Amino acid sequence: MAPSAIGDYVTLTKPRLNFLVLLTTAAAFALGSGPDATFALFAHTLVGTFLVAGGASALNQVWERDTDRLMHRTRRRPMADTRLAPARGIGFGMALTAAGAAELGYFVNPLSAAVAVFTTISYLLFYTPLKLRTSLSTIVGALPGALPAVIGWAAATNTLSIEGWVLFAIVFLWQMPHFLAIAWMYRDDYARAGMPLLPVIEADGHSTGRQAVLYTAALLPVSLLPTGVGLSTAYYLVGALALGAVLMVLSLEFSSKRTIDSARRLFFGSILYLPLLWALLVFDHRAHF
Repeated sequence: MAPSAIGDYVTLTKPRLNFLVLLTTAAAFALGSGPDATFALFAHTLVGTFLVAGGASALNQVWERDTDRLMHRTRRRPMADTRLAPARGIGFGMALTAAGAAELGYFVNPLSAAVAVFTTISYLLFYTPLKLRTSLSTIVGALPGALPAVIGWAAATNTLSIEGWVLFAIVFLWQMPHFLAIAWMYRDDYARAGMPLLPVIEADGHSTGRQAVLYTAALLPVSLLPTGVGLSTAYYLVGALALGAVLMVLSLEFSSKRTIDSARRLFFGSILYLPLLWALLVFDHRAHF
């Protein structure tokens, strides 16, 4: 296979986007795992999750190839640019998804595999078609986006206990200001593609900015819940509050200015927020439990 073709298949897996997926899965696994957890189990969890996430990304690009072709930031994707035929994308995506589910089901546990399969189904059958129909698609899309936390927790504990859902809630709420910043930055692209995201249907951005602040405000107390369910200590609370305060400042700035620069600062701030929060939570958990 030519290097360019290999690169196209790699692009179909959206490796940069799925880096945060794997980071979330790894953090949840680390928080749920006990002293008897092995590196092999951890590795199988990450490999299986990556394969499922990559497969879903590939299938999503097949589905959205026509709308991707209309947007400047996505028109060079392999499916949109017709460098790969839809049949190849479908075959590749299904193969990755099946391999990932098998990896999780056989080497980890069936529960984590079931959550991963549901993540793919909700991403492709619920979120993807709704993107052309309603601005509420962003909320729907936050469901599969947050489920990697549950995959990691289920892989480590073989349960769907409250701790895993607390981690899910953190990622769910974090995605909203993150997505709203992206939607504002690329609102012209989304308009060209016919996607009725909030910044497209309300040009002045008042609701977009207000919702970014409201979701960040909701994230602040939810980010403190790991201490309430026994995953962390008061040391984590201080760091989580500090990180949340920075994200709130960026959200308030975006809400008041509604410029590309303020949206970009919120976007990059959110990109830094999640890894730092996970690092803080895992370090505190490992140091004190």
